[in-house]
Formats: sequence, structure tokens, C-alpha cells
Amino acid sequence: MSIDLPPLREVIARHGLSASKALGQNFLFDEQLLNRIAAIPGDLQGKAVLEVGPGPGGLTRALLRAGARVTAIEMDSRCLPALEELSDAFPGQLRIMQGDALKLNHDELMGEPFAVLSNLPYNVGTALFVRWLAGETWPPQWTSLTLMFQQEVAQRIVASAGNSAFGRLSVLAQWRSTAALAMKVHRSAFTPPPKVMSAIVHVVPSAMPEGVSAKVLERITEAAFGQRRKMLRQSVKGIEGAVAALEALEIDTQRRAETLSVEEFVALARILSRPAPAGRNLLSPQ
Repeated sequence: MSIDLPPLREVIARHGLSASKALGQNFLFDEQLLNRIAAIPGDLQGKAVLEVGPGPGGLTRALLRAGARVTAIEMDSRCLPALEELSDAFPGQLRIMQGDALKLNHDELMGEPFAVLSNLPYNVGTALFVRWLAGETWPPQWTSLTLMFQQEVAQRIVASAGNSAFGRLSVLAQWRSTAALAMKVHRSAFTPPPKVMSAIVHVVPSAMPEGVSAKVLERITEAAFGQRRKMLRQSVKGIEGAVAALEALEIDTQRRAETLSVEEFVALARILSRPAPAGRNLLSPQ
């Protein structure tokens, strides 16, 4: 959709906006780059999109031009007037919610399948990502996640076993989804430039392995990577049955968490997801 809008820098100057360090804000002005980000999940014409932390609306513009119906959650009241201007320019396409995205139920808010596209504020990005990946209900209501992270975090999400970046985020992102590094973004693209490079991760849900509880997998990865320098027999010993399950799978208990593949974590979680003997809880410490 070709709607003439004033340059984003002009909008920001007119509203006296500046990026808030406390809110983890960094603004993107390059409209070509923003259009490329909006294109990552494919055709958005008429699709519902959730955007967290739109700020003055740089990515929001690209999403609206792509024909998306955008729900934007913004905590910073200073940015609301700039977003309202976009709402006026694209009637019926933009819904603005002021609030904390961590405190809102996104499924209820959207009420239909939706894609998530966000230049996430650095201070809440990982917490939101883990929340979107959690839960027993699968596939989720979201159809894809296209998210900007610090490059180091993005590399952890897509890392494979044996890589030093491989960790809990890798397993949570890959055991029932496909995760790919879609684009690197140089720090100079932002205002103000962050101290680190950024990258965009694209995640699409896939089939959930049978017989595996998401809660159990989250607990076992939390324990294994919470003490990642320790051998597995030490890091998971607080979970009843975990060491025996490793032995049953013929996984050497002297290995460390980052050496296990996603499939091995799934196999371990499957055993621990089996109903416990009466009166016992396999997730309880011994």
C-alpha cells in the first residue's frame, strides 16, 4: 500500500521523542530495512500481527504497508501520539494497546491465529520469547515469530549441540519448532546505536513429539543448563528419575548439557513425562 507518510525522523523530532535506555529502546529509521523485516514471514495481506514495543512505529509502518492488521503493545506513553497518527493513516488496520506485554494474555488479546513481528526491547525480549515457546497446548495460536534480538541471543536460539552457544533457549526453540537466523542487523542501523550487533530470528511451529510434557522438558533443560559446567549426573540429580533415565537411554552421565542433542533432551523428557508411581512427582527434588 502506497501511503505517503512523513519521514520517521521528522515524526520523532515533532513529538520530542528519544529512545529510553530504561525501556531498552533503540529506534530503526531505515525504511528499506524495515520492509525487508516485514517480508520475512511471507504475505501479510489481511493477516493478524502482534507487535511488541513499536516505539514511534518504524516497523509498524512496514507492517501496515504490507496489509497486516496490527495490534501494537506499547508501554511508553510518549510514543502513543505518533502511533495514533499511523492509525489515522491506515484506518481499521492498527489497534494500539498501552501496557506491559508480559502482563497481557496475547491469545485472548488477538482472538485468532497471528504472526508476531517485533524489534523487541532488549530488557524483555528473552522473557517474552520463552513465554511464547512454553505451554502444553501445541501448535500455538501464533503462526510464526520474527524477532529482533542481540546477536549473541539470536545465535543461542539457533545453535546446535556441541556449539558453545547451545543452551536452554536452543532446545526450547527447536524441540517442536524450526528456528533460523533470518538477518543480521548492524548496530549502526539503530538510533542510538546499541553496543552490540543485532539479528532477526524466524521461528515456525512444527509437530510436537508424542509423549512429552513441555513442563518436564522446561524443567530438565533448566536444571541441565543451570549448571552447564557440571556433568549431567550432578546437574540433574535434583530431578527424581533423571539420572536413571539417562542411563536407560545409554547417555553417558559424565557428559555436559551442551553436548546433548535436542533429540536426546526430548527422549529424556519423554521418559520423565510418564505417569509417576502413586504419590510421587517426578519433577520434585529427591
